[in-house]
Amino acid sequence: MAQTQLKPTKITYDKQADALYIYLQKGVFAMNKEVEEGVILDVGKNNKLLGIEVLNASARLGLKKPVKA
Repeated sequence: MAQTQLKPTKITYDKQADALYIYLQKGVFAMNKEVEEGVILDVGKNNKLLGIEVLNASARLGLKKPVKA
């Protein structure tokens, strides 16, 4: 089975929510899948991974202060 390597097209950070979002590819949104508490995958049609949301990003990235946007 061949694997597709995805490269982030855009990364955003919401300082107020302390949430990081990694955009991987465009597509029609179908569902969310929480793979770990606070890590949510946005999945499109045909199971295409569209993006990844990371909640409580500062703590998950090991930062003492929130990321500056």
